[in-house]
Amino acid sequence: MISPLRHCLRLTCLFDSSFSSAFYCSSSLASAGIDCPEKRCVDDSTPRSDIDLLLEKVRVGGSHDEVLQSLSQDAVCNSVQLSHDLVAGLLHRFRDDWRSALGVFKWASSRSGYEHSSESYDTMVDILGKLKQMDQMRVFLDDMKRCHVVTLSTIGKVMRRFAGAGQWEEAVRIFDELGSFGLEKNTESMNLLLDTLCKERKVEQARAVFLELKSHVPPNANTFNIFINGWCRLNRVDEAYWTIQEMKGYGCRPCIISYSTLVLFHCRQNQFDKVYELFDEMVKQGCPPNVVTYTTVMSSLAKLERFGEAIEVARKMDSTGCKPDVLFYNSLIHSLGRAGKVKEAIEVFEVEMRNNGISPNTSTYNTMIAMFCHQGQEQKALNLLKAMERLKLCKPDVQTYFPLLKSCFKTGKVGTSLSTLLDDMAIKHHLSLDASAYTLLIHGLCRANRCEWAYRLFEEMIAKDMTPRYRTCLLLWKELEQQLMYESAQKVAAYMEKL
Repeated sequence: MISPLRHCLRLTCLFDSSFSSAFYCSSSLASAGIDCPEKRCVDDSTPRSDIDLLLEKVRVGGSHDEVLQSLSQDAVCNSVQLSHDLVAGLLHRFRDDWRSALGVFKWASSRSGYEHSSESYDTMVDILGKLKQMDQMRVFLDDMKRCHVVTLSTIGKVMRRFAGAGQWEEAVRIFDELGSFGLEKNTESMNLLLDTLCKERKVEQARAVFLELKSHVPPNANTFNIFINGWCRLNRVDEAYWTIQEMKGYGCRPCIISYSTLVLFHCRQNQFDKVYELFDEMVKQGCPPNVVTYTTVMSSLAKLERFGEAIEVARKMDSTGCKPDVLFYNSLIHSLGRAGKVKEAIEVFEVEMRNNGISPNTSTYNTMIAMFCHQGQEQKALNLLKAMERLKLCKPDVQTYFPLLKSCFKTGKVGTSLSTLLDDMAIKHHLSLDASAYTLLIHGLCRANRCEWAYRLFEEMIAKDMTPRYRTCLLLWKELEQQLMYESAQKVAAYMEKL
């Protein structure tokens, strides 16, 4: 049975065509004159996954309709058995390239017998909103509305993206339209709107919404925790403490979230005497600090490079009998590593976590890899990455590669080593560079006198609707001028004028 939205997507052309670019790949390296030996390319005789086969057909620089046509007209692509996991992987791969993502989405919609999951719809909405394609996101939402596939999760993503784009009034308007989506205005949906506004520092607007709704939508403890967090974000801690009293008036008891939010505020203000006073207050109120509270304090101390004190907080937690979790261990490993206690960090990673039955996650590996790179032990970092791939407890992300990429520039291995890492990201793990990764690479390549490669990355960044920082453009322009690449330099200069 063909889903209703598939008909909608077939009948309507939602978006204008414009150029896009796929992630920097082996062919791009070769065309840039960068070392990328052919023997490193995937051999035709080597079995490839379905996702690899599909990615090869996504035309670089094409519109979403061109991507759709490229996939639809290919017999191999149309022989691939679609699954929700496969489509989710493709959308994740193009989370920073909305045109390719939309083309893949529409192609999957056109396949007989396949219906998108609600998660795929929400992912597509989120991609459009993340890349500030607000008009297109709204049109896509309207089509979802006509086809009755909008959920509260969808609405939450739409409201957050509108608020994040500075259009908070539009977020409120979406909430007002809940009935037209077949959804209710209740405590859950109200809290979703309040949380969206507060996280965008629109606490007073959220307060006005709450006062209007409270007579027919009852608040709960989460409602007040949202406001406590919002006031703390605005550094208006007096209002946050006042909200603690207000929630008691509504019969809601302050909980660990309420107090931990205040703890985080005082940590950010470097007011650790207040933090320890709150610890005592929490115990008196029968709501003692939990692992999240301790982790918050430990991480905050580590950011201030007060690693010894951070480790002491970990010991204090242990003395209370509070059980650690993976986030706690990630923070502890970071603190130990930055304190120069590498052996202790390895002991925690290899022994203590295992003894407590806690498996490392991606952030754990990222922390360990960053620690080894910080200590100049790049090979140990690479070995750990290989172990991560072999054990398959979790998958690498872009942050996994950040310290490794930095190490390439630090050690001067800007060639095969860097190409290998980038190829592994794109081909082995289907990772797409984000704005921070592009910035790191462009800066590093400029300083390594590889301006042509840096310029190609700059072009790809723009093609993906990412906005380079002004200082990135300035650095690239200066380097291109010095290398007498005047045409490219003029294009960068023209782009800088628009910033």
